[in-house]
Amino acid sequence: MFTGIVQGTGTVLAVEEKQSVHTLTIQIPDTERLAIGASVAVDGACLTAVRIDGLSVDFDVIPETLERTTLGQLEEGSSVNIERSLKFGDEIGGHLLSGHIMATGLLQSRAEKGEGMDFKILVPADLRKYVMEKGYIAIDGISLTIGSVHEGVFSIHIIPETLRLTTLGSKLVGDAVNLEIDSTTQTIVSTVERVLEEKRS
Repeated sequence: MFTGIVQGTGTVLAVEEKQSVHTLTIQIPDTERLAIGASVAVDGACLTAVRIDGLSVDFDVIPETLERTTLGQLEEGSSVNIERSLKFGDEIGGHLLSGHIMATGLLQSRAEKGEGMDFKILVPADLRKYVMEKGYIAIDGISLTIGSVHEGVFSIHIIPETLRLTTLGSKLVGDAVNLEIDSTTQTIVSTVERVLEEKRS
């Protein structure tokens, strides 16, 4: 589990395309107490550490993850958001995340607002029912609050600290971003749909 509070950014050192997986070698901010088999969120996607050498960590990425997320677009030198997995007793500063990316959204606009920035992001049609004003969403692993929502496009405001600690400030119009919908929102919407369907039948 993760909280959507990114601890810093990492740098992709190498991408090795193998027969069944891609291996990403990423320099991450901290590997203290990180063990082989540990979970790390890379741009919001939960990956397993398979090799650790100092601050350099290898992650194997399966085809489904490459297709569903932006990880297949990474190349040497790319910057990524990094969050270590939640430990018992840790503060939950954002909202609980599984690290299972559901789809990618498309950055439609970005505008500087003082020291912060406003984004508008287009959501795939099948996820739009879960996106509502003041709800939670994770973008590239970052826990954010949804602003306005209109015709499949939602807005978010990004504070200066988030811009400093993450890769969001480097995103350009047309870029894809990883999306994870809040699990509580999913459960409520799905339950209401099921109850309404049962009443109609």
